[in-house]
Amino acid sequence: MSLFPGIEGCAVIAEVAQAHEGSLDTAHGYIDAITGAGAHGVKFQTHIAAAESTIHEPWRVKFGAPEESRFDYWKRMEFSETQWAELRAHAAEKGLLFVSSPFSDEAVDLLGRVGVGAWKIASGEVGTLPMLEKIATTGKPVLLSTGMSPWDEIDAAVEILRGGKGTFAVMQCTSIYPTPPEKTGLNIIPDLRSRYGCYVGLSDHSGTIFPALAAVAGGLDVLELHVTFDRASPGPDVPASVTFGDLGQIMEGIRFMETARGHPVDKDAQARELEDLRAIFNKSIVAATDLAAGTVLAPEHLCLKKPGGGIPAARLDEVAGRTLSRAVARDVQLSKDDLS
Repeated sequence: MSLFPGIEGCAVIAEVAQAHEGSLDTAHGYIDAITGAGAHGVKFQTHIAAAESTIHEPWRVKFGAPEESRFDYWKRMEFSETQWAELRAHAAEKGLLFVSSPFSDEAVDLLGRVGVGAWKIASGEVGTLPMLEKIATTGKPVLLSTGMSPWDEIDAAVEILRGGKGTFAVMQCTSIYPTPPEKTGLNIIPDLRSRYGCYVGLSDHSGTIFPALAAVAGGLDVLELHVTFDRASPGPDVPASVTFGDLGQIMEGIRFMETARGHPVDKDAQARELEDLRAIFNKSIVAATDLAAGTVLAPEHLCLKKPGGGIPAARLDEVAGRTLSRAVARDVQLSKDDLS
């Protein structure tokens, strides 16, 4: 059973988050751009301010938003159920997996009615076990982010997902925006696979292409990255986002690596295929000077030069001490018929 039926190899989910800045048109624009870059899915965050937060929630980072409070900012990020349905339909039209992170029971219910292809559990929600229990009963794939969690908290969440009806992936994530290389934690990905025996992924906040490519090279089932139209765009996640040019390059790199990994090479067979090149680039044993017939070959009579095709250079010690059966001019390759 695959994590996402119909998606082979590493599934790439492009995270819009709040990059739409509360504009439905912009959100639709992201769906089109994600499709153009070749990703497999689009991910949003579904916020219902009154259900998830209070006016006392502090800003993670104050980035020049017009709102006085984080609560008001979440209000501006809300879409109606009808608007979410429009976004989901647009994603389906483009062949994209529609994914969202709910931040309240009400958001779970809304997305359940709209219809998600998969759920994403945000790093701050890993400990919200009642919500995880509700999501686990839906039978839809779940991506569990772990950006703020110690092992025991992840263990508890995974136990709930194991009891659910669908597949799940545990995602290495670092909730630092942007994530520096020394905090990326690529070493944790194989630990997740061995500890839980499940699909594994990376939710990357570096704002670069490098962790994604490194993780895929090491073996990855799902990759999630924040995307932005422009690094000069407003919003708290822009420093941790890749551009669509970057995303296209990541997709190209993933296809290259998956093709390479899917075609193991037989080294001997490959060498046979390259016999013509070997004949050009390898070296043969040649006469270092004009040599008369009957010469007992000493090391100073011989040298190694291109092209190949004669007696291979590796057999130099076997040729030294043999007697020439005919005269050989300088730089002419020796053959076995020349030796007695």
